[in-house]
Amino acid sequence: MRNKYIEAFEAKQVDTKEVPQFRAGDTLRVAVTIKEGDKTRIQNFEGLCIARRGQGTGETFMVRKIAANSVGVERIFPIYSDSIDSITVLRRGKVRRAKLFYLRTRRGKSARIAELKKAK
Repeated sequence: MRNKYIEAFEAKQVDTKEVPQFRAGDTLRVAVTIKEGDKTRIQNFEGLCIARRGQGTGETFMVRKIAANSVGVERIFPIYSDSIDSITVLRRGKVRRAKLFYLRTRRGKSARIAELKKAK
């Protein structure tokens, strides 16, 4: 059983942030605020959402991209973090599972996700 004050605080945090609907298999662009000394800038991290877990303010999602020299880079983002400026859904993927960890072993064409067709 959780404390009612903590639940009220978390509900307020969740309501203030605008988060688009997305799931594993979607291609996302996450704009992250980075502080360097006294300056701040926004850096985009674009990749495939391979997992989403948790609930409430503790909810996180994992994004995987292929960087230089075919090196896979994964980052875990808390959805309701202040450092996330925006989340943009670029493509909707057609997948049959919630966790796409099998993509870690795939390279090239076998690592592709088909795009979800829009319903008419």
